[in-house]
Amino acid sequence: MFMDPKLADAASRRSRVTVMQGMVETSDDESIVLTTVLGSCIAACLFDPVARVGGMNHFLLAEPSSTQVNADVHYGIYLMELLINDMLKQGAAKSRMKAHIYGGAMIHRNMQPIGQRNSELAERFLNTEQIIISHRDVGGTNARRVDFLAATGKARCRHVDGSAAPAVKPTTLPARSVGDVEFF
Repeated sequence: MFMDPKLADAASRRSRVTVMQGMVETSDDESIVLTTVLGSCIAACLFDPVARVGGMNHFLLAEPSSTQVNADVHYGIYLMELLINDMLKQGAAKSRMKAHIYGGAMIHRNMQPIGQRNSELAERFLNTEQIIISHRDVGGTNARRVDFLAATGKARCRHVDGSAAPAVKPTTLPARSVGDVEFF
């Protein structure tokens, strides 16, 4: 946990910026906390300890299929590049960047291993770019809430127990009309 009880007053003055799916946020402001909630998605949190700038992305899928032409905000391959480029614009150097990665859970048993693919993409990308992964909390079956002080590189990750989530309720479709009239 990054919140020191002695700094409670400073913590109360922090502004929270929520990073939703498909977003990238960067900051060099120590009063900004980047935050997100993850299931099978991944959040990569990068920071440069010298420039004191960092950022977070939140991606839903690892890479587009080989038949797709463009990668967009849904894909990690695109959002990882965007995060690094935004940090470089704020004075960071890729050679000094460090990373934390979070998420990639298998929330539903019958789901494809999207979370695993996402975490593998994040690790492969960071290794290729020679960015050190200083912390990872990926996999498992629980959702996560991540808070990241981008300017300092401090993070907190809390697991949300599956029993705390609302139960999945099956959806029943209304009976179809067999007559000549259909009601909308």
